[in-house]
Amino acid sequence: MRLNTFGVLFLLAVALTAQEKYPKGVFQPPLDIPLVLAGTFGELRSNHFHSGMDIKTQQREGLPVYAIADGTVTRIKISHWGYGKALYVAHPNGYTSVYAHLRKFGPEIEEYIKKMQYAKQSYEVEAFPDYGELKVTKGSILAYSGNSGSSAGPHLHFEIRSSVTEKPTNPLLYGYDVRDATNPTLLGLYGYPLSDGALINQSAQKIQLNFTRQPDGTFLADKVTAIGTIGFGINSFDRLDMAANQNGVYAVKQTVNGRVYSEYDFETFSFGETRYINTLIDYEHFGKFRQRIQKCFKEPYNYLGIYKTLYNNGKVDIEEGLSYSVEILISDIEGNETKLVIPVEGKREIPKIKKGDEITENFILASKPNNFDLGVAKVYFPANTFYQDFYINLKKGKDTVTIHDNSVAAHRNFTISFDPSQYPLSERKQLFIARLDKDLRPSYTTTYKRDGSFTTRTRDLGTYTLVRDSVAPTISPKNFKEKQWLSNYSYLSLEISDDLSGIDTYRATLNGEWILMEYEPKTNTITYNFDDKIVNETQCELKVTVTDNVGNSSTFISTFFRK
Repeated sequence: MRLNTFGVLFLLAVALTAQEKYPKGVFQPPLDIPLVLAGTFGELRSNHFHSGMDIKTQQREGLPVYAIADGTVTRIKISHWGYGKALYVAHPNGYTSVYAHLRKFGPEIEEYIKKMQYAKQSYEVEAFPDYGELKVTKGSILAYSGNSGSSAGPHLHFEIRSSVTEKPTNPLLYGYDVRDATNPTLLGLYGYPLSDGALINQSAQKIQLNFTRQPDGTFLADKVTAIGTIGFGINSFDRLDMAANQNGVYAVKQTVNGRVYSEYDFETFSFGETRYINTLIDYEHFGKFRQRIQKCFKEPYNYLGIYKTLYNNGKVDIEEGLSYSVEILISDIEGNETKLVIPVEGKREIPKIKKGDEITENFILASKPNNFDLGVAKVYFPANTFYQDFYINLKKGKDTVTIHDNSVAAHRNFTISFDPSQYPLSERKQLFIARLDKDLRPSYTTTYKRDGSFTTRTRDLGTYTLVRDSVAPTISPKNFKEKQWLSNYSYLSLEISDDLSGIDTYRATLNGEWILMEYEPKTNTITYNFDDKIVNETQCELKVTVTDNVGNSSTFISTFFRK
């Protein structure tokens, strides 16, 4: 019988309030190898903060992944991208542990989820077992590490969340032993004139500031002259022992003449606010240079809850004739610190670099909906698509539209609608809306076709057009040949690919019965494990049908023998 959800949450809330905030020594490590991290909690990623820690698996897959404490499996999700194969375990003390990018699950969980996959005839599934249905004990094998989903290499993504609020918390707060004796690295310092008439070193635009390392290990910036309201930003990373990865820093604190103006850390955050990372970083700079500058001041459209202290939103008001000592302290979770001192002199000077805002024909009021007719296409921005008002650059081409560039972040989806009437009816089924990269290579965006209009919803600014895909996907065997005896084989593997719109669906049958093919998009491979389904016939017919995103299909049929 399913336990009442409210009752479960109430019990977990009681458990959380009855214990220390982050209990140490309660949870065992999820792997039995030294914990070396490829990614840290709160690390700055594209449009989100990293919600766990990435544990290196010695460049291997298949390492046992252990339950960190007694608990029950509450969620199993398998997807081609994202977390790939992921497992969620709720523990009696009010926490949920998450294990992602797995290769496969432990026997009981694997059997449970494969029954669902065969019942739904789908590789991608999501299950929410009844509370207590799949119990696990501390130290039992939950799964085996892998490289599934949007993983760039074998590792275990591991999280600890509150079972009540679902907010992730930094796993290193629970006492896990990860060696780190190195101070964070400071790569760059930037000054931002924020008010009308504000200047930094005679510049009304953002300016990079020089600094030097001192004998005591601190950093000292060259003396800054400024007037008006200004802010500072840093480009920094942290490197842990035994790994060369440039990880995220844990905390940043800014003081002015000894007073804390801004302070934030990555103890926890909410998934609902994670996209506001684009207000913490200088997104325009990121769009141009792929470098993430963290602002030490808080923009008015920044709704992140990571701040511990804020005075004047971290902005510094500089008056003529006064001197200021700004200190920025960058630290990791082990307390290693990098200190930067910025001497500022209030001085009114003649600007050498004036504001360079580009004024275009179209202006976005972020709080209002905005519509634009670009001839071949129309663009609709709902209210609050963007964080602030700005001049938007829109261009009409013969068959393309350019919607600004990647220097501006969109917080919400906007809609692009194309008129396909210039194409013959016979070709429209094979059309899709594509975003073009800087080399004009198209990538598929989900295209809805209705009422004579093609639309897509996206958060990516850039150049869009209609593209026709008339070529069906390709299918080829990787580890077997036609009419081959496969008695000693444990699996079948095929390569599937599509050169334009991409793979949408695939389906495989063996002697007419559906079989589970695991799809790995990173290698364009689908794999069938013979252990999944007992093949009684000696002669077997494999049939695989693959369809791309505009409906072009290919079918591969092969006969093999097995006993």
